[in-house]
Amino acid sequence: MGKVAYGFTSSIDGFIAGPGHDMSWMSAAEPLAEGTTQRMAERVAVIISGRRGYDAAIAMRDERDELTAEPYGGAWSGTEFILTHRPEDLADDPSVIALNCDVREAIKRAKAIAGDRDVQIISADSARQAIEHGLVDELQVSVAPVFLGDGVRIFDVAGGHRVDWEITEVFSDSPRAFFRTYRPKHRT
Repeated sequence: MGKVAYGFTSSIDGFIAGPGHDMSWMSAAEPLAEGTTQRMAERVAVIISGRRGYDAAIAMRDERDELTAEPYGGAWSGTEFILTHRPEDLADDPSVIALNCDVREAIKRAKAIAGDRDVQIISADSARQAIEHGLVDELQVSVAPVFLGDGVRIFDVAGGHRVDWEITEVFSDSPRAFFRTYRPKHRT
């Protein structure tokens, strides 16, 4: 059975996108070892995205480079869910499935499609909700050597919400990218 993963590249100061969902800073990220991106993309059957990120990607499509124009730099193919309260607005985009449901229902539907492959959450807000419901099996973290100062935080909860993780893998073939995976630490 596949897992539900929240995967991202972040700035050193904890943002996965700059102001307005800007992704131009990703050029500062250290490249992963040859074949890593393709290997990861092959494991993912369904991506869950948020509406704000989707809208920003559409608005900036002509400004984005090869790395940020498509998931996994174009190495991925599969089903993409966009969580939105206005699914009818996306009816003309056959590349996505717009869902008006909570993250638990979206993950349930995604897992049914994914089978033994993974579900990848790339929306910070959707990931936050999934983490709060205990639905994320793995964090996939890469850190770019850049400060952004503002933007979309990795995990943003008003008043705070502590979630402990334990490291499961260090990608030693990509040491400059600081690529690691984590799983939720068992609570007592």
